[in-house]
Amino acid sequence: MKGLEDYVNKKQELERKLSTGGIPEGERKKIAQAYSRILPLAERAEKIIALQKSINETKELLDDPEMRELAEEELKKLEEDKEKLILELKKLILRSAMNLDKNAIIEIRAGAGGEEAALFAADLFRMYMKYAEKKGWRYSVMDSHPTDMGGFKEIVFTIEGKDPYRYLHLESGVHRVQRVPVTESGGRIHTSTASVVVLPEAEEADDIVINPDDLKIDTFRAGGPGGQYVNMTDSAVRITHIPTGLVVVCREERSQHKNREKAMKLLKARLKDLKEREERKKVDEHRKSVIGTGDRSEKIRTYNFPQNRVTDHRIGLTVYKLNEIMEGNLDEIIIPLLEEEERRKLESVKLL
Repeated sequence: MKGLEDYVNKKQELERKLSTGGIPEGERKKIAQAYSRILPLAERAEKIIALQKSINETKELLDDPEMRELAEEELKKLEEDKEKLILELKKLILRSAMNLDKNAIIEIRAGAGGEEAALFAADLFRMYMKYAEKKGWRYSVMDSHPTDMGGFKEIVFTIEGKDPYRYLHLESGVHRVQRVPVTESGGRIHTSTASVVVLPEAEEADDIVINPDDLKIDTFRAGGPGGQYVNMTDSAVRITHIPTGLVVVCREERSQHKNREKAMKLLKARLKDLKEREERKKVDEHRKSVIGTGDRSEKIRTYNFPQNRVTDHRIGLTVYKLNEIMEGNLDEIIIPLLEEEERRKLESVKLL
């Protein structure tokens, strides 16, 4: 059971480091983050090791005629408990490997459909905000480009709390809406799209190192059609990462310092995403994920307003509760997606 013992040993090693004095605060924070991730894995590994010991001891009683029947019953229960813990451990390993225990950064952009696409982008933003509220998460807008009619050409925001990335990471892709636009006088149904990108917020433990010399930082006055998400200030920040050409903007805070801090968070998340995609390409991993292709250009979901219907094309799920979905009752779609992803990926998780 070497693989299980590795988790236990790693936990004990991190505990020793945390109890050692003189460690710089930044390093201690990284150790604490690593410890919080390994702890639930190590706890289950310890229980599995203990159960296996009890199983081995109980098996020795099978040769005793007087104890055999009792031993068989006890053995069955121990084996069931062990399999349950192994499944729990595999799920935790999978979630840890996928960086699911993170805050989320979400980018929504209007696609095909002009103003109607921008209005749909605003509807999606509101839907995710309602979902965040139901989950007890906090959200904060980083950047937005509102339109005169109340839509968004683009909006970027963070969601913080207990594992928002775990629940939202499968929202990346093209979302399609079918409805009669407010701009349509003839009552005809139009199809428009908006793209959603969900990134895990990078943490110090992710080792995303940014050289200050690689950054070009500009400040400017935020502006736009107005509304609650736009501040007329001189504090907007644009950061360009020269080696990759990535550009991030944050203009929602009145403080230049806060805008710069948020922009750096977004830049780190995008650099982390870029690094991971390049690594997957190097090892020739096919882009097909456990659900659909996982490609952000794929239409993953259709919202049909006339029929009050939502269809997620990756798992063929259709619900006739569009009005409830748009009010943030997303678990009816998200939970089946997570269960299908987990079911397929668990087959590849091995306990060495």
